[in-house]
Amino acid sequence: MSRDGTLHTGMNAAEGQLIPLRFRLNGVEQSLTVEPRELLLDVIRERLHLKGTKRSCDMQVCGACTVLIDGRPISSCTYLTFEVDGCEVLTIEGLGRGGALHPLQESFITHGGFQCGFCTPGMILSAKALLDRVADPTDDEIAHFMEGNICRCTGYKLILESIRAAAKKLRSRS
Repeated sequence: MSRDGTLHTGMNAAEGQLIPLRFRLNGVEQSLTVEPRELLLDVIRERLHLKGTKRSCDMQVCGACTVLIDGRPISSCTYLTFEVDGCEVLTIEGLGRGGALHPLQESFITHGGFQCGFCTPGMILSAKALLDRVADPTDDEIAHFMEGNICRCTGYKLILESIRAAAKKLRSRS
């Protein structure tokens, strides 16, 4: 259901039927039409040309495709695009402002919270959603919140350190 209360199901949709939608992507208004079964991941990567959101499992278990919709982390690999009608969507490309990196991006670089970088955009966006809710999370809270993000290269120690460091930096700004 979109913000205006309209229920889009895509059910019984005639082949080729397009659904018009408007949403904000990284702060920029978007207006496009999508097929009922078009996945948000595909629209972000192929139609809007933002490659930070990654395809991996296609089953909502690895977190590589994580984006924020109205501040909540979602797996874009299984999310139908028409569901973002009226929403705010944030990808890794929209996280920093005015050419400056977000504290989470800085911390992942400074503390080595990545190796190959494939999972990093999803990790950072999930961590942002956590830190927007909990300013000073415990290690257990971070671990629990990040369960949906899998990294195949690192141990999670440096990821945890990166998130803690960003939380501290964000708290000092407040």
